[in-house]
Amino acid sequence: MAEILVINPNSSKEVTRSMEGCLRIFDGNGHRIRCVELEDAPPGIETDDHVSEVIPLLLDAVSTARADAIVISCFSDPGIDRIRAATNLPVAGIAEAAYLAALGLGKRFGIVSLGPSSIVRHRRYLETLKLERRLAGDRALGMAIVDLVASNVVERVARIGAALRDEDGADVVILGCAGLGSYRAALQAELGLPVIDPVQAGVALACTHAELGYAGKGR
Repeated sequence: MAEILVINPNSSKEVTRSMEGCLRIFDGNGHRIRCVELEDAPPGIETDDHVSEVIPLLLDAVSTARADAIVISCFSDPGIDRIRAATNLPVAGIAEAAYLAALGLGKRFGIVSLGPSSIVRHRRYLETLKLERRLAGDRALGMAIVDLVASNVVERVARIGAALRDEDGADVVILGCAGLGSYRAALQAELGLPVIDPVQAGVALACTHAELGYAGKGR
């Protein structure tokens, strides 16, 4: 049995509980999946400053982690390269994992984001990964993460998903936030397209890494 540590880089216990609910699909897969948040982090990661703020906290958390694989559960994949360089454990970022999953499901993917600043970060990261040509569109809900997990916004998410499908030409939709996974099944049924929850994608990748005995590059 492998231990998969899922780190929510914000301090919101509500987001962590939401992630745990989405990860019940892995019950019985032979691995222990443990979700934690960072107590000293902001309640949501919604700006570039938030991303910079949580990187040292993540490095500290990873340095003492007792696990077989780690998942960084923020769609900005904060500090992913530095974290991988600092540990011998395989590290999955949920954005990268979601993009990899989307590439196998369709030609062009759309992203449901929290706000305009998220869209800018996503584009920058996609360019780094050289995947920007596969992006059909990225549309914002205009909500904070704290409000998102406290509200039933499935209709709002569905409207964004429909616009990505009908106006932008997406044939796969990615939920661009760790707190959106509870809407995945309903949105997929509504849109008739594959919908990817990045937390599930990240954990699936981490489980594969653990099962195959992969390790990171180390220091």
